[in-house]
Formats: sequence, structure tokens, C-alpha cells
Amino acid sequence: MDKENIRNRIENLRKQINYHNYRYYVLDDPVISDKEYDLMLKELIELEKKHLEFFDENSPTVRVGGDILNKFQKVEHKIPMMSLDDGFDENDIREFDRKVKRFLKMPEDADIEYFVEPKFDGLSICLIYEDSKLTNASTRGDGYIGEDVTQNIRTVKSIPLELEGFEKIEYLDVQGEVLLTKEEFERINNERLKENKPLFANPRNAAAGSLRQLDPKETAKRNLIMFAYYLREIRGLDSEIKYQHQAIELLKKMRFKVSGLNRLCKNISEAIEHKNRLGEIRNSLPYELDGVVIKVNSFEMQNKLGSTTKSPRWAIAFKFPAQQETTKILDIQVNVGRTGILTPVAILKPVNIGGATVSRASLHTMDEIEKKDIMIGDYVFVQRAGDVIPEVVKPIKDLRDGTQRKFKMPSACPVCGSNVAKDGAYYICTNINCPKVLKESVKHFVSRKAMNIDGFGDKIVEQLVDKGIVKDVSDIYKLNKETLASLDRVGEKLAENLTGAIQKSKGTTFAKFIYALGIKHVGEFVAKILAKRFGNLDALKRAKKEELISIDGIGDEIADSIISFFSEQKNIETIERLFGYGVHFTDEKEDSENSLIKNKSFVFTGSLSKEREYYKSLIEQKGGIVRSSVSKKLDFLVAGENPGSKLNKAEQLGIAVIDEKELLDMLGLNYEG
Repeated sequence: MDKENIRNRIENLRKQINYHNYRYYVLDDPVISDKEYDLMLKELIELEKKHLEFFDENSPTVRVGGDILNKFQKVEHKIPMMSLDDGFDENDIREFDRKVKRFLKMPEDADIEYFVEPKFDGLSICLIYEDSKLTNASTRGDGYIGEDVTQNIRTVKSIPLELEGFEKIEYLDVQGEVLLTKEEFERINNERLKENKPLFANPRNAAAGSLRQLDPKETAKRNLIMFAYYLREIRGLDSEIKYQHQAIELLKKMRFKVSGLNRLCKNISEAIEHKNRLGEIRNSLPYELDGVVIKVNSFEMQNKLGSTTKSPRWAIAFKFPAQQETTKILDIQVNVGRTGILTPVAILKPVNIGGATVSRASLHTMDEIEKKDIMIGDYVFVQRAGDVIPEVVKPIKDLRDGTQRKFKMPSACPVCGSNVAKDGAYYICTNINCPKVLKESVKHFVSRKAMNIDGFGDKIVEQLVDKGIVKDVSDIYKLNKETLASLDRVGEKLAENLTGAIQKSKGTTFAKFIYALGIKHVGEFVAKILAKRFGNLDALKRAKKEELISIDGIGDEIADSIISFFSEQKNIETIERLFGYGVHFTDEKEDSENSLIKNKSFVFTGSLSKEREYYKSLIEQKGGIVRSSVSKKLDFLVAGENPGSKLNKAEQLGIAVIDEKELLDMLGLNYEG
């Protein structure tokens, strides 16, 4: 090819690759295979290497990272990147609304239109485009001077390097948030654990560390994303932008990634409602939010309101309760579970996280304690998301003063004194009759999702085991009113209710019975799969490993555990005694005979208007199955707002994608919007 043809080919490849980056990283909707994309990128890299005269600093080949930097240069922001005032409850937000109206000399009962955006927990970034090309990217810094991270920001594939279709734009100043998904954060920390590197405390900390790598190639490996949320200045646009929601639509047309959780609200009450809704779904989102930002939608009003020396008067951050705090490990104790596994538990100086007081957190295994280098007496980051058990993220080593001490796993069971054996990453009590193992097994057996024996609290279970009345879960069905009434704090009425609950529990479903047995690695979901596949206990007991692992959702570890459980004579004898006491299986009361979803499988992606557990329960009542991952055996993917990579995979496999309304139609319910 001659020079002109080579230049045209390079420019054409750049345009195609930029377009496919936009489809993949912004729209989550690729239209070519990874292989086709890789071939185009490879061709472009080779052409650029051979023809340096056609170099362009905004070529998509810079996404893989450039030369190593010596340091980050300082950049002065032409427009200061101001911080926001915070509001922590509804009163703060309504007072903000009143202040806005007072400043604008509006009646207190007037409605002001607000644009509400998710407040991402990441790193603020300022992007400058000149003649429609990215020329500079800088961190917020102190709001007036930040660091030049242009070379690293070019590796973030959701950021456009050129404003295609907007060639007349002379100057554009855009603010956004660079962040990591929860999944990517976990991947990075797991890699750092293996490499004995310090862990990141949270996704924001990891995003900041990733963007400030002196080697851009390392930044490119971190899969950062950016959401654009503020058009700070624009020159060269034909039409006038008068509102925040119009600015966001323009950024979307320019191929920036913008949030699908943004909402235009007609007044402050609607803004508060939207914040509350995002608070309900925040744990199901693929990235961290720490609140919402409420902005006056009109730019004319924003200009009138102006700013203080620290923050704009036209916006406020409405914060969610914190989900991560720092506290001190007072001690590490060992808990013995129903399978005999010894689990180290951090005893914490009580701390409020997300509205709940946390005083204990599982440390999982001795291996994890050693990898994270956690010591008794350490100050640590502790996090809690929704109903998830609190977790110690990492120690704050800079606060160590020499009084900290290492923890050692005991060689004898702290409950029964029997020897402790190491099995892989776990330490296990060797006594199958260990009282704590029995107590935990009984608590699991009577729980709501298992045999559902109402009224059996922990104190009652502990008394029954400690007094030798219950030596096996089947002994529950030998209990009578007199025996129960003899227990501490159990009167005649409670004893009568308990005996009634015991009798009622004898009729159960096959799936609940499997779950109640407490087979290692067999949770509620796997129990339902096994019940549907085998139909009766005899068939399950005879199942071979090959048959088990052929079932979607069951791997080697679960299959081995099932086979091991049914090979133990003690377990078979317990099951036979349960049947002897009258335990039997009843048909599950499912409205599934004429159901559109009977035996159909579903996976969720993105955020929905209700919790996933709500839909899971409805689907299972109708005879459907809810899975956690997309495979070729899946029937339907239910896609909400901001769907993740599951959507791409489903579309590649030709799986039906439905929205929330379509799911409710299949369930015979009305969509509430």
C-alpha cells in the first residue's frame, strides 16, 4: 500500500476500534466477537509500529499503556473542583431545599426540579478535550491543583479519546468518577494476597491506587471504568444546554458512560424517594455507592445560587449510612460449627456500621489471618454490606505500637478438648459427638428454611443437648410436653406450642429435608436442585459422582460431600429414625400446574425495583428455578438497570432476555413501575 492508503487504513481501524470499545465498555452491547476485535487491534499496532509518521496520542492502541512515568506533574484546574456539602437525614435535605428557595426568593411551597445522581465511591477526575480530542486528565487534588494522570486515563476503555460526531467542539471540560466494580476489586485483592502484597481497604482505595500507577501498563490491567456526571464547560456547541438532565444526555451522545440510575425529580420529596430506592438496591449493584447527589436541574438557577468558598449552593450529597469503619480487635476466639470446623472470630471493640452495632467478625481460616497479617490488638478496617456477616478487610499496620500479638489455632477443641486435625485450609474437631457440633446441627435442622420448627430458640437447643435429652437430631421427635416444660424458662403454654410445631414439621418437602440434613456444601439452592432431579431419597442415596457433577450447579466438591454423607452408616440410621417418627414428604404447594415458568430457569442481572429474593420466591412458587450464573442451559435472563457482563454472555448464547415487567407478566402479576 502507498502512504495515503496506509494512513486511511490506520484511521479507519482507529474509528472501528473506538466504536467497538464504546459498544463493549459503555453500552455493554458488543456487535463483534473478541477474536475479531483482537485481530483489528493487532493489525493497527503493527501498522503504527511500521509507520511512526502517523502517530496519534489518542489512538486506541494507547489503551494498553505507555511508557513508565517518573512522577505525576501538577495541574491547576481552570475551574475549581469543589466539594459538596453533606446531608445525612431527610431533615438536612429538606433544609437544603428551603435554603435554595430562600436564596431564589421563591415561596416555600413551590416545587424546584432536581436532578438526582448516584454518588459513586471512586476518584473524581477532570477531563479536558480540545478540538474534540482528549488532551489532559487530572485528579481533584485539593480542588485547585491536581495531578496529571492523562497517560493512565487513556487506558480506561469507557472514556472516549475523541468526540466522534462532535468535531466542532473547541473545548470541553468534563468531570466524572473513576471506579472499580466490586468483582474487579475482589480479583485485585485476591491477586495481591497470593503475591503477599498489602490489600486495598475498599474499591475506592483500589481505584485511586490503580490510577496513580507510574507504569500505565499496570493501570491498564485494572479494568477501571468512569461515569461522567458534570459538564463543567463547553465551547463550540451549536445549541444551548439549559438543564443538568440535558447535559447528561449530551455526554451520553458523546459516548461517555453515564449512569442509568439518574432521575429527574419534580420536587425534593421525589428526590428523597429516589435516594431511598437506591439505598434499597445498593447492595445488588456491581459497584459501590455512598449516597446520591441532588442538583438543582436549571443552570440558570445554579448560576443565581452560585457557590460558597467550599461548595456550590445548588447541590448536596445525601449520604447512605457507612458500610465500612475502623475499630480494634480485642481478641480472637474460635467458634465450632455444625460440621466440626473451627472458625477464628475477631472480637471487636463495638462499632456502628450501616446502622447496626458490630462486635464480632469472622476471620474464616488461619490461612486468611496469616495472609492478611492480622494480629490481636490491631486496628482494622471492618465492612458490612446489607445482611452480609461483617468482615475484617485489613489491619492498619501504621497504628501498631508493639502490644499486638499473633494468634495461634488451638491443638484441642475449645468445646470438648478432643484433638484438632488440619484438613486443607480448615481445622476440624475429630470428635463426631462434640456437643457444639451437635448443637449447631440441631439449630440448623429446626431453622425456618429447614424443618421450620417454630419456637426452638438457641437457649432451648443448648439445654436439650447439655442435659443429654437430644443426642441426635432425630431425638427432637421423641420430645413431649412434660420434657419440654421441665426446661428453664419454658412454661406450659410454650411447651404445648413446641410440641405442636414438632408434629406440624413432620410433613415437609423433599428439598427442605435435604437442606435440614446439613450435608456439607449443600445449601438451600443445591437442595432444591437435588430434589427436582432425583425426586426421592433412595435415588439420591444411590447417585454416582458422574451423575451428580452432570447437574448444572454441582461440582466435584459438592458431589464428594453428598456421596460421603450417605456412605456414613450413622447418617443413614438418623434418617431411618426420622422416618420412623413420622417424618414424610408432602407435595410442595406450588401454583405451577399451568405456570408459564414451570421447570424454567432464570438468572438476574442489574438493579430491579424489588429485592431479588422477592422474585426468587415467586419464581420457585411457580415451579421455576433461579440460578446464579449464565450457561447454555439457562432459559431466561432478567435484566434490570445497568446490567453487567451476564447480559453479553446471554446474548452470545442466544438466551431470551426479559425485563422486570415481562417477568411479572409471566408470573401473572401487575408491574408497579
